[in-house]
Amino acid sequence: MREQEIITLLKQRKEEGMDALLLHYGPLIKYIIAPIVADPQDREECLSDVILRIWEKIGQYDPERGSWNAWLTAIARNTALNCRRRPDVLNRTEEIPEDAPSPDPGPEEILIRQERQAALAAALVKLPTRDRILFYRKYYYLQSTAQIAAELGLSERAVEGKLYRLKKQLRRMLGGEAHE
Repeated sequence: MREQEIITLLKQRKEEGMDALLLHYGPLIKYIIAPIVADPQDREECLSDVILRIWEKIGQYDPERGSWNAWLTAIARNTALNCRRRPDVLNRTEEIPEDAPSPDPGPEEILIRQERQAALAAALVKLPTRDRILFYRKYYYLQSTAQIAAELGLSERAVEGKLYRLKKQLRRMLGGEAHE
């Protein structure tokens, strides 16, 4: 079954769409979840959460804004990060005082973060594809250095060296280092 057929079935709320989604994209989703959610039992629950989220948000998918794979991986990653945070929130037993400041960022902080994200995205676009993929694997998908090294056929030390040079280059591009 092709990508567009799966999307159509999901938008029509047909169960065959869910089955096809799990069959064709389940391994990709599990691959993204694995380095973020450590416990195998939690991974299964997280996979269910991702599938439910896709089901709920399928109406928001717009091929003009990005590819199907990018949309799926973003939902999988963000849901996995939420799953990873959940036990900390649920196990918290201390009471928060009423006069405690909100942990949420204020409007200025949100604006600064958005500007930084836009600058980083612009800098990443300028990098060679191989370097950009390496950056995303390590810092966006949170894959371990060992996993990246094994899949790229490199030593962990080589991957660490590439990441070090890549961060240094990005820092320069973003104006973080005046001179070397």
